[in-house]
Amino acid sequence: MAAVSASPPSSSAAASMGLDSGDKVPHVLAVDDSFVDRKIIERLLTHSSCKVTTAENAHGALELLGLADGQQNFSNTVSNVNMIITDYCMPGMTGYELLKKIKVMLTFD
Repeated sequence: MAAVSASPPSSSAAASMGLDSGDKVPHVLAVDDSFVDRKIIERLLTHSSCKVTTAENAHGALELLGLADGQQNFSNTVSNVNMIITDYCMPGMTGYELLKKIKVMLTFD
């Protein structure tokens, strides 16, 4: 099962960039099998006024996006992801393979 974390942007970082609570903030999905790397990415992006969701592997990312094999329930999926940051070398599926799979699946929708 993938570890999932969603962090809203800090209000001080948003205010310093001229964003108020009504403005849209970028939503980033960070995928990395290293807990430390995921936390570093999450902290950096949160302080840069981004909403961050994390997954510990490619399968977890596909589940979050509602694109996992046989997934029919889209109610618990991450929506409106603006960017995906992924580690290249992960067990099971590389980051490159993950991005290719997402692109193919979204092209056919």
